[in-house]
Amino acid sequence: MTTTDLPTSVPYRELTDKNGRVYRVGETDVDILGRKRKWMVILPWVAMMAISSAEYAFASAEETLAAAHSWNHLHVFWLLGVWVFFQAAVAFPAGKLRESGKLPARTAMMLGALGTLLGYLSLAYTPHVIVAYLGFGMFSGMGAGFVYATCVNMVGKWYPERKGGKTGFVNGGFAYGSVPFVFIFKNQMDTTNFRWILILVGLFLTAVVIVAGYFFKDPPKNWWPHNVDPLNPPDDPRARRSLKKNPPSVRQYTPKEAWKTGRVAIMWFCLLCSSSVNIFGIAFQVKLGDGAGFAGGIVATAMALKAVVNGTGRGVIGWLSDLYGRKQCLVTVFFILGISQYALLASANAGNLPLFLLFSSISGFGGGAVFPMMAAMTADYFGENNNASNYGMVYSSKLVSGLAGSGLGALVYGAWGANGAFILAGSIAVFAGFVSMVLTQPGRDKNGKKIEPNPNPISREAM
Repeated sequence: MTTTDLPTSVPYRELTDKNGRVYRVGETDVDILGRKRKWMVILPWVAMMAISSAEYAFASAEETLAAAHSWNHLHVFWLLGVWVFFQAAVAFPAGKLRESGKLPARTAMMLGALGTLLGYLSLAYTPHVIVAYLGFGMFSGMGAGFVYATCVNMVGKWYPERKGGKTGFVNGGFAYGSVPFVFIFKNQMDTTNFRWILILVGLFLTAVVIVAGYFFKDPPKNWWPHNVDPLNPPDDPRARRSLKKNPPSVRQYTPKEAWKTGRVAIMWFCLLCSSSVNIFGIAFQVKLGDGAGFAGGIVATAMALKAVVNGTGRGVIGWLSDLYGRKQCLVTVFFILGISQYALLASANAGNLPLFLLFSSISGFGGGAVFPMMAAMTADYFGENNNASNYGMVYSSKLVSGLAGSGLGALVYGAWGANGAFILAGSIAVFAGFVSMVLTQPGRDKNGKKIEPNPNPISREAM
């Protein structure tokens, strides 16, 4: 039995709505945690910032790493793809272990910290590119996967009535936490100092993950905030509007049940498209800016802006989705991501630096905003109890997108040049926007009305 399953000394009730969904109410966040639940937003946010540099700042270190280790540039791009592959590969098995109680949140975070450290050490001291593929690509990628899966899914459990903005905020840390390292790797690191810079960065980020993860704790299964009635409209206008626009799942779906609805496959495909385009931009925007003749410091600034807006945009779109609906926001960001690829290419071809910086930021927003929407929609559609596994299935699209966006992107860029590659990337994102329009919540019609009614609500006392 894990600490999260241990009964508290505070009485609670289990309410069952007319669809059979159970809500555990009565215990406050302080009763369970010993502190306000906002700490289960702040600490995951800090941990997500710590793992973000491995993906979002990696392209800024590409030239130095290639020169220092005498690597082919394709090796470096494929290295990022391998990292993304293993980061996504961990999501589903980690979710299953977490939900079974075999992998407590704290343990998952310690594994993530170890992977982070091994990744930076391997980049600093690798005798051969194969060691980098193992140390950075596999171990660091898996470590980031443990942290990512734990942080994102925990927030939805602690804020089941208002998960969009909170999930988006935490998810945003995965992007803008890389900002200082973009400048360090691009402008300060060279072949004479890269080892000690990588070691210091690795030690610092590892310590951040350890400290944040030490305080992680899940709520009990089916937990619901004591001050929000799950069977009636809440008094809080923010929660009331969010639940109206994004009603909770009609029941708790297992991964097998979620897959059978058909929604997981659609979400998987859409995330594959957007993630491939996002990773392609991370890997090749620096190259595009260099080809346009922009100075290295300007290119680093563009990447930093991309990361900042990518991260802050996740929080903003999460907040907006609470107000206007998750699906509506998801479709919108797909189109933003696609159109921004065309605009970014056009600004580079024109040598227009202000527009390049602007569309770099917009591209970052579109690329980042998809992830919290998918995470929150997974909980909205299939419930919170199996969310780590269910979102793990959706998020596993990055198994392919990392290799497609970085590795295959390098081949397309080499064969078709920047014009063909960025036009293709934009078209893929726009296509995903059209596909996402067919998504509807299981158990509800397209207007949100329930179509799987069960008996009347039941209330039973428990201790």
